[in-house]
Amino acid sequence: MLSLTYEFKLIPDQRQIEVIENTLNICRSVWNFALRERKDWINSRKSPVNACSLEKEYIIPADTPYPGYSN
Repeated sequence: MLSLTYEFKLIPDQRQIEVIENTLNICRSVWNFALRERKDWINSRKSPVNACSLEKEYIIPADTPYPGYSN
């Protein structure tokens, strides 16, 4: 079977550039928010290497599930 591939160069006008940049900025903001949420969850469950406590003080409640893609 023969498979053909085409390559096109998109040349968006100024309005389309603004829409694309706005969409990418929103995606970046959502990604960074979710990443911060996951890092906060992980860091709230770690204890320092040099000062392990018997009772860990959670920044986020202990029963809060791990933030994942489905939440």
